[in-house]
Amino acid sequence: MKEIYNDQLKSTLAKETGYRQQFSRDRLAEARLVHIAAGEFIVRPAECPVYLFWLARGRAKLYATLPNGRVSLIDFFRAPCFIGEIELVNASHEPRAVQAIEDCWCLALPVKQCRTSLLDDAVFLRLLCVTLSQKNYRNIVSLTQNQSFPLANRLAAFILLTQHNNVYREKHTQVAEYMGVSYRHLLFVFAQFCDDGLLEKSSAGYVIKNGPAVERLARAMAPEQTGCPLPA
Repeated sequence: MKEIYNDQLKSTLAKETGYRQQFSRDRLAEARLVHIAAGEFIVRPAECPVYLFWLARGRAKLYATLPNGRVSLIDFFRAPCFIGEIELVNASHEPRAVQAIEDCWCLALPVKQCRTSLLDDAVFLRLLCVTLSQKNYRNIVSLTQNQSFPLANRLAAFILLTQHNNVYREKHTQVAEYMGVSYRHLLFVFAQFCDDGLLEKSSAGYVIKNGPAVERLARAMAPEQTGCPLPA
């Protein structure tokens, strides 16, 4: 994570994503502009976030480390959204790691200096309630899809959501657990995708060779949206 001193970019990101509207007063001057490269952590494992992040550009994923040491994939974030809001509201909440899927740009408010005023901000808290309800609804939809659609459709959407520069490289064990399927079943579908020319296995992961076909599989679950459009 690197702080960037560029007031013009900072102002542009705030305007594009409605950052100022998240609060009852203008907090842009208090926020730091930070860049997180793909693969780097926005919030490190087992560390309580010291910033309330507003993800202005990019995508990220949320992890939890279980008592037995296993790392479990929980959720995904796509700009614009807050990261670290749960820990802000509940300081005793067990922190979760957040890792950038692609290059991310965030506006970061220092929690230590801003917690009290943020928790007294009715506009922020009201919008936070809406955001949390939307996340809960998204999780319900995801659970319903897991129960209602074949793995091929769900995996296609997951690949589009997590790919970076047209390459998918998630760990099979974590993905199998996240999707509620066996490791063997997951590998079978990946092999099927490769045989059908949708993917090609490489040393970097799986290269998406037929993006439109992957999108068609994903869109079957939600015709109005897919996990993430492929780059042009």
